[in-house]
Amino acid sequence: MKKSLALLLSLGLAVPASAMEVTVYNSNLGLIKEIRPFTLKNGVNSVGVVDVAAQIDPTSVHFKSLTAPDAVSVLEQDFRYDLISQEKILQRYLGHEIELQRYGRDGDKKELIRGTLLSSSGGKVMKVGDKLVLNPQGEAILPELPEGLLTKPTLMWLLSSRKAGEHQGEISYLTAGMSWNADYVLVVDKDDAKADLNAWVTVSNNSGATYKDAKLKLVAGDIHRAPQPQRMGRMYAAKSMAMESDGSGMTEKSFFEYHMYSLGRATTLAENSSKQVEMASAAGVPVRKLFTYDGVQGVQWHEFGDAAYWDPGYGLGSGKKIAVHFEFDNKKTEGLGIPLPKGRVRVYKKDHDGSLQLAGEDAIDHTPKDEKVRVKMGESFDLVGERKRVDYRSDLKGRRFEETFEIRLRNHKDADAAVTVVEHLYRWTNWKVVDASAKWTKKDAQTIEFPVTVKKDGEAVVTYTVKYSW
Repeated sequence: MKKSLALLLSLGLAVPASAMEVTVYNSNLGLIKEIRPFTLKNGVNSVGVVDVAAQIDPTSVHFKSLTAPDAVSVLEQDFRYDLISQEKILQRYLGHEIELQRYGRDGDKKELIRGTLLSSSGGKVMKVGDKLVLNPQGEAILPELPEGLLTKPTLMWLLSSRKAGEHQGEISYLTAGMSWNADYVLVVDKDDAKADLNAWVTVSNNSGATYKDAKLKLVAGDIHRAPQPQRMGRMYAAKSMAMESDGSGMTEKSFFEYHMYSLGRATTLAENSSKQVEMASAAGVPVRKLFTYDGVQGVQWHEFGDAAYWDPGYGLGSGKKIAVHFEFDNKKTEGLGIPLPKGRVRVYKKDHDGSLQLAGEDAIDHTPKDEKVRVKMGESFDLVGERKRVDYRSDLKGRRFEETFEIRLRNHKDADAAVTVVEHLYRWTNWKVVDASAKWTKKDAQTIEFPVTVKKDGEAVVTYTVKYSW
């Protein structure tokens, strides 16, 4: 038993830094690949490997000998996770004689009690001689570790080898408990015209193992997985977003239909830890501050049912909040131009004392290069919107509806504000704006937008009439 335990521990020795590779996905998944030394004899070998992840998926394990791949094959594979504990050890000794060591009545002399262990659940029960002793006091002294109990999760293989000697074995497997996410810090200037952007990645390791001096790769993208059965130093660039150029930072490449980010130096991912690594940075990125008034935003249109267009009260929401966004182009000409993985964006701005303050935060999805990035900051304090219907006519025989809306925007700021008014024409699919007080653009089949400039301390009014027919 002791010899077997020693063999397992010997196979858990540290391996060279270049021999460990960890790939982390967005979806609570990690791929571990490492190279370990094995000593094999000709014939059948029983081999155990400790220090594997406690959340390993045993069905994903792959092993091969790099020394002689054609001479070594796997006959059986077993993942054992029945880890040692006091209760499990005592359970293995039920019906066997054990010893309890305790202090005598004088307080310093130790005495031994020998008896048969009958139960260990809720307190020990022993038979000493012809008597039962309930919950006897003392420390249990056991002759050896019971067979089959392990100190760490262990992979066991039955290998067939036609070449004796030292082998370099490659082990790979999937494990749960690993994830990563991107965090962005956007610091805008006093004019809300330019911003400095830093991108960080946070790698979380709760897989049940430590990966020392590992080559780290991160995959950004939404990979599909089959349903699982139940089982028991910063660098700024003026012209482009900079992946650190000294070779130790992050580099990005396409991988299948996803993107992969690789760290140029070895790093250690400790068990139950989170590690942050800077991914990229850029300075002077042009940004645009946008104000949007969507008076019926949040209305659950489906609550009106299929016959909503008959309901005179359909689509009469009127919120007052005007949303504030920052928008920038993920283009090389704008100082960016790299695939941005999904994550949280925190926006900071200096106050009158020169201290950075949080101005807002939002989450973005995976964003390819040359696409727009829009970050919602919140709602404007000094801009107010008001929406109401001022006329409604229905002619069911003539198969038409007609209604008129009035949108008022008030600006209590000390500067003019450009606000986009968003209107949803959801009463019916066939519509036509027959009158409008301002120019509008069609954004999609049932949405129009009015660009409106509201003077400081002033008010702007937009009216329009829409006709539905079928």
